[in-house]
Amino acid sequence: MPAARESLLDAAFTALADRPWTVVRMVDVALAAGVSRQTLYNEFGSKDGLARALVRREAEAYLTGVERALSGASGAVGPNERLAAAAGWTVRAAAANPLVRAVLTGCWDERLPSPQRTGIGVGSGPAPSARRPGVPDPLPSPVELLGEIRDRAVRLLAGDWPQGGAADLSKACETAARLALSCVVAPVSEEEVESLVRGALA
Repeated sequence: MPAARESLLDAAFTALADRPWTVVRMVDVALAAGVSRQTLYNEFGSKDGLARALVRREAEAYLTGVERALSGASGAVGPNERLAAAAGWTVRAAAANPLVRAVLTGCWDERLPSPQRTGIGVGSGPAPSARRPGVPDPLPSPVELLGEIRDRAVRLLAGDWPQGGAADLSKACETAARLALSCVVAPVSEEEVESLVRGALA
């Protein structure tokens, strides 16, 4: 039931914007999504299952934005410019979405769900329909997410990295990602983080 699942996740995200997760009620999420409470429980199993799915979805959306930036969708051409664009996206996404900020930093304030991280990797594991009931979806730690960002950057930039510099590609990608994360923790503007990354990679 993909449409119901997305509607429920949208309703949960909207509810979270209005009130702390501890007072978000499953019945209200189901009502806002236009489905029965039983459908909600069938899809996610519990409020914690809903929280994990919501965090996973927001982390995946963030990583999709990273890939867009690294692919040059923002108009950035060279690999350093694309890494800078990905860093800018990271700062922008973290400022706009408290779940993305929490996943990136590991700092969950009292308003947010703080589901247990029980495994590795966003994007890994079986599809939602293939997961066994009662088995929590794995969520990434900040270190795992950093590795995922670095690995995606390496994959997307490998063909454009200057000849003879391939050995430095992974280091450059990790440097850009770490700079971006430091700017999420100690906020700067999107333009400032892009400038910092370009300077570090020059």
